[in-house]
Amino acid sequence: MLAYLFVVFAFGFRFLPQTLGFTPVAASLLFFGARGEKRRMWIPLALMVTSDVLLNTFRYAYPLTWDLFVTWAWYAAILWLGTNLRENARPLRVIGAALASSVPITLSGLTVCYSMGLPFFRRGLESDLLFTCVMFAAPGLVHYFARATKSDHAAAA
Repeated sequence: MLAYLFVVFAFGFRFLPQTLGFTPVAASLLFFGARGEKRRMWIPLALMVTSDVLLNTFRYAYPLTWDLFVTWAWYAAILWLGTNLRENARPLRVIGAALASSVPITLSGLTVCYSMGLPFFRRGLESDLLFTCVMFAAPGLVHYFARATKSDHAAAA
């Protein structure tokens, strides 16, 4: 359930004004890949595609071009990367996956990223790391506080 909540949060966060590239999109996709149902991987992908179409059409008035398919393929790749964390979500692997989801795969992609988006890269990298750490830590924290509350009630009885 938490995986769905994080994806809906990321979807809504994209519509906030002036996030300047600081979004939980990659983190929510990584988390869904690691914790969500495999047969429902299409749900977060469909939500992110929908948000791209809505934002490009209505907010930014950009045309819908072929390069959006590259973005959507990258969303799918981040989901797949998250599935590799399903059995082994140790902190270094999670941080590595967050970094991998932020960095273009090819040299030409990296060149374009630097030339066009360098001012936004730092914020994107920071948001990917922050939101990924928060989302992957959330289930453990919920479990910890639930146990602590349960033991407090047992001690009081």
